[in-house]
Amino acid sequence: MSAIKIKNISKEYGTKNKKVHALDNITKEFQYGKFYLITGHSGSGKTTLLKIMGLVDNETKGEIFIKDKDVAKLSVKEKAEIRNKEIGFIFQEFYLDKYLTALENVTIPMLINKKYKDYSEIKKRSTDLLKQVGLESRIKHFPKELSGGEQERVAIARALANNPDIILADEPTGNLDIANEEYVFEYLKKLSEEGKCIIMVSHSKDALKYADEVIELKEGKLL
Repeated sequence: MSAIKIKNISKEYGTKNKKVHALDNITKEFQYGKFYLITGHSGSGKTTLLKIMGLVDNETKGEIFIKDKDVAKLSVKEKAEIRNKEIGFIFQEFYLDKYLTALENVTIPMLINKKYKDYSEIKKRSTDLLKQVGLESRIKHFPKELSGGEQERVAIARALANNPDIILADEPTGNLDIANEEYVFEYLKKLSEEGKCIIMVSHSKDALKYADEVIELKEGKLL
């Protein structure tokens, strides 16, 4: 079973008379236990592809299968459940709630997920995840009290909250120094070796040595 399978995916923006082809007829399978790196110049369609696979954006045409489920046949509620339970997002901008501590930010996906009934269980898992990313001493700190690298690690812990099998990372190290960038790459590589499907967009040349497969996009086309 593939983690994600896309068939003839295209994405168009604009009007009938002036269309922009962000993605053009892309077909690809993504397997568990592999680290995929998506590369390409700005405007090549990398983030658009990631958003479509993560069910954040809609394709203009084509088919998407998540764990062999045809996304087109799913309701809005079912898609939301897949985003919450099956897919973890790591964003370059972090998107942490500035009014919540590191611990509270990590709890959010689990509060939405009905699998967890007891808040003490949620709090324990959040604490354990923050320990795994080296932030045991920072769990009560707010985002403004954390460095960029620490905020990124909170975002990673949050993405792993519901133990998803698929991790999508959009330029997760774009704002980090070399040491923190290396930490993020090594951690994501470790997760892929544990069986998760990691799909990352990055401009960093250092990411190449961690990837099992490199996917290059050019003007919306798969090279």
